[in-house]
Amino acid sequence: MAAPMSDAHRHFLQALMRLGIAERAEAGRLHQRCCELHGVHYAHDRLDDFIAVVNAHLQPLFMEIRKGLAEANGRTYYALVNLAETDVTKLASDYSESELELFKKTLDLILVSETGFASSTEILNLADQLKPKKMRKREAEQVLQSLVRGQWLAEREGEYTLHTRGILELEQYILRHYPEAARKCHICRSVAIQSQACEDCGVGVHLPCLAKYFRAQAEPRCPQCKQFWPHRIPDSQPSSNTPRESRRSSSLETRRR
Repeated sequence: MAAPMSDAHRHFLQALMRLGIAERAEAGRLHQRCCELHGVHYAHDRLDDFIAVVNAHLQPLFMEIRKGLAEANGRTYYALVNLAETDVTKLASDYSESELELFKKTLDLILVSETGFASSTEILNLADQLKPKKMRKREAEQVLQSLVRGQWLAEREGEYTLHTRGILELEQYILRHYPEAARKCHICRSVAIQSQACEDCGVGVHLPCLAKYFRAQAEPRCPQCKQFWPHRIPDSQPSSNTPRESRRSSSLETRRR
């Protein structure tokens, strides 16, 4: 039987619903504030246990506070996701059919690319191919910015990838519809959009997970088959200011063999 949900748990859930997604430190501060405000015992190292209580009560509603890795920096984030809908149609209430089609085509480009990114030029060139209604490039740009504001996409220097929230929401959809292009990180077991792959066994690993893993190794070898890792080892703290350069210099081959 699930533990009862206190006012602190309800307050935390309401706040996360407003935020959409929260980084681990922010979620921790929110946890503390909610507990102190409602007179509930606070333990700084029990955030996941606190969230587990909320999730037990969300389960009948097919919702969950899910924890995931931000591929850009390796930080942990928490997002409230809808488990009842596992398709991009969960965006349908906010976007038109043509706008959803643009998002799907953007997702196609991201997942089949070698870097896990799609350039704005590539995406905008598809605007006049949309169905049921073509879109002007200016309109497509506005849709992309709306998807960024909605935390479905992230944009860096004119290139787009999935936002952490988008990955958490659409993980099952991605794995089901892109079985050859998508893979789970061998270390954290989350879906990996930006990753490197072993040339021998094909296992994929997030760039931040690789950086952390190899810091503890005498030499770079695959975490599964132990063969030599031929790619350049990612920086332990990827820079968010120069994503294009860091992505291309950190990997000779990403995601796909």
